[in-house]
Amino acid sequence: MAEQQQPLPKVVLVGNPNVGKSVLFNVLTGAYTTVSNYPGTSVEVSRGQCEIAGTDYEILDTPGMYSIMPITEEERVARQILLQETPHAVLHVIDARNIERMLPMTLQLIEAGLPIILVVNILDEAKRLGMEIDLQKLQKNLGVPVIGTVMKRRQGLPELQQAISEYASVPHKTFTYGSDLERDVTRLATVIKGDYRFSKRATSLLLMQKDEDVEQLIVTGENTENLELLQTLVRDVIFERRADLHLQISMERKKICKQMLDGVVQQTELSEKEPFAELLSRWTVNPWSGVPILLLVVYFGLYKFVGGFGAGTLVDLLEGNIFEEYINPPVINFVQQHVSAEWLFELLVGEYGLWTLGIRYAVALVLPIVGTFFLMFSLLEDTGYFPRLALLVDRVFKKIGLSGRAVIPMVLGFGCDTMATMVTRTLETVRERIIATILLALAIPCSAQLGVILGLLSGVPGALAVWLLAMILVFLLVGLLAAKVMPGEHPIFYMELPPMRLPQLRNVLVKTLSRMQSYFMEILPLFLFASFILWSLKMLNVLEGLIGALSPVVRAIGLPVEATSAFVFGFFRRDFGAAGLYDLQTNGLLTPAQLTVAAVTLTLFVPCIAQFLMMKKERGLRVSVSIFVFVSLLAFSCGWVLNKILLTTGLLA
Repeated sequence: MAEQQQPLPKVVLVGNPNVGKSVLFNVLTGAYTTVSNYPGTSVEVSRGQCEIAGTDYEILDTPGMYSIMPITEEERVARQILLQETPHAVLHVIDARNIERMLPMTLQLIEAGLPIILVVNILDEAKRLGMEIDLQKLQKNLGVPVIGTVMKRRQGLPELQQAISEYASVPHKTFTYGSDLERDVTRLATVIKGDYRFSKRATSLLLMQKDEDVEQLIVTGENTENLELLQTLVRDVIFERRADLHLQISMERKKICKQMLDGVVQQTELSEKEPFAELLSRWTVNPWSGVPILLLVVYFGLYKFVGGFGAGTLVDLLEGNIFEEYINPPVINFVQQHVSAEWLFELLVGEYGLWTLGIRYAVALVLPIVGTFFLMFSLLEDTGYFPRLALLVDRVFKKIGLSGRAVIPMVLGFGCDTMATMVTRTLETVRERIIATILLALAIPCSAQLGVILGLLSGVPGALAVWLLAMILVFLLVGLLAAKVMPGEHPIFYMELPPMRLPQLRNVLVKTLSRMQSYFMEILPLFLFASFILWSLKMLNVLEGLIGALSPVVRAIGLPVEATSAFVFGFFRRDFGAAGLYDLQTNGLLTPAQLTVAAVTLTLFVPCIAQFLMMKKERGLRVSVSIFVFVSLLAFSCGWVLNKILLTTGLLA
């Protein structure tokens, strides 16, 4: 019998968001990573492998956390990993510039009895701000290894790898709190008899703060008699203190950290001239300058690079030249020679075949668009722009039931709404995820559709302005309505602002390739399934029936009956619908007003089938069908209203 393979020792990365954990993860693992939801949650956890000093390790990149006392689902997942994974080492990555604010979490981790290595990252930015940090003295004060790094340049990587390979668990220092608090912690710790992953002191502190997960943990970990004694003692401690224990414990830790850093951090005087990066950082969060910067990013990053280069040049090259001229002919020829059944031929390489539509669409159309989008996304991400954009739009987004965090899926939607729907799983509350999914399905056009519609409307004076105004109004009004009527928790938003910096090309490429791989593996089955549905509808002669059924609705919003097919095919592929409008305009069948009504209605119309399938996967069938029906009715209602306004006012006549 073959020997059972031993699990690899685990190294877990923890820390606040935007401190360089992901950069460290990519440096350690390269592109050999897997991204998956943590069991029972919608939070993604990245896993990879690396070899250090001849030993293979599994590396886990946890979601950002500010404390081991969780508030968000991401923090809960990160702590769950610490409780369940039994790591060889836990790398707590902190931003050197904010060392005093981030060190309290280091104390929590040490106090919990975890095998901590403190990684003081972004040292170059700290030095630029005049900070000098004595890492040796800090290591002596904390009693755990402390490594200074500039991970984007791989500075400190050899020392960190050595610390990981040579790590040996030693008794941790204990940090004494003020007399009253220390007395209560000691009272609880002496009563706890169960064996837990966190130390008795850490467990006691979490019980005092009414941590529900830890309260549940002791129910199974203590015998009945001891459990009752412990629960009574916890209630007595909380009652006796009658104070905000969260605040008191936090203040005690901050006091200890201040003592720890005495003589560790030295601040030197800086010249009065403000660095350009700091100036740019302030510009991006100020509405008066931040909005114009956002418009420039959208124009050059999305419209020109993703829409023009990705959806135009690259798609033409891959689909028009490589696939149509060099790949499809031999594949179709091969199938013709070896497949005699007509239905199977149509299924494989017919008009809606698995190869000719499903694979070709995924590889030749979506992949170049998503690839250029991910490249631009990674560039902007590594500059530190997105947290500032989230801060800029947070006030507006709160009005529509979202937080600044939702800016990421909204921006991703302009690349591919299917991908953006998948990313809504990172939002904090179920309410926020549903609202974001509705808005993505309704008012955020993907780059393929956006490129065609912008090309159509740019030749009609005023049409583009009407279309843009309609999209903004619908987005805001539906968001406001959803925020009013939808029950659930309101999102809490706080985010660390990383320094503005020039992105490192290698990091950008690794992120882009990793995201493309993960996305492609998720999306390819959906495209194949969509092709199969289209093939089935064609074989059963259902497509013609759908077009006939939708024709009266299309005529009601003032469009010719020939426009019906654009809406039907728009469900199966968004750019197909937009391309149908292009054919109608070229043939002179649409007036400027009709073109504008058609563009607005089609943009608001139901999501493509791939996005619908992703919605079903993320939100469930009932919610997805409800969104589908709501979006369909609203799209044609808006088209009808816009048609009446244009006819009455004579605009675009």
